[in-house]
Amino acid sequence: MLRILWDSRIQSAAVILFAVGFTTLLLNRNLMKKIVGLNIMDTAAYLFLTSIGYIEGRLPPILADGVADASAYVNPLPAGLVLTGIVVSVSVTAVLLALSLRLYKRYHTLDLDTIYRIVHEEAEERE
Repeated sequence: MLRILWDSRIQSAAVILFAVGFTTLLLNRNLMKKIVGLNIMDTAAYLFLTSIGYIEGRLPPILADGVADASAYVNPLPAGLVLTGIVVSVSVTAVLLALSLRLYKRYHTLDLDTIYRIVHEEAEERE
């Protein structure tokens, strides 16, 4: 059992990081902490994909002297997925931070319970 965990230690670390990010996302009411939790989850997913895509003893998929046997190279698809995911993650984080800034300017807090209460009170006043 310990040998299996040691051999898959990077995947285990990715799963633990994902769990930490997920619990941060679920249990905190502050929007900034939720954004940090989402970024931890993203990072864990990228670590997991990178660790799965790496194969010991294989070369990067860069052809220098023509076409060689494909079994000598690492599959480039996980690296491409990770790079694309990082770009999307940065964009989503930027949008979330911008929306959080707008919420803070309007309600002077980032606590979700307080924002919900203020929005509910404003809706009752309109009725």
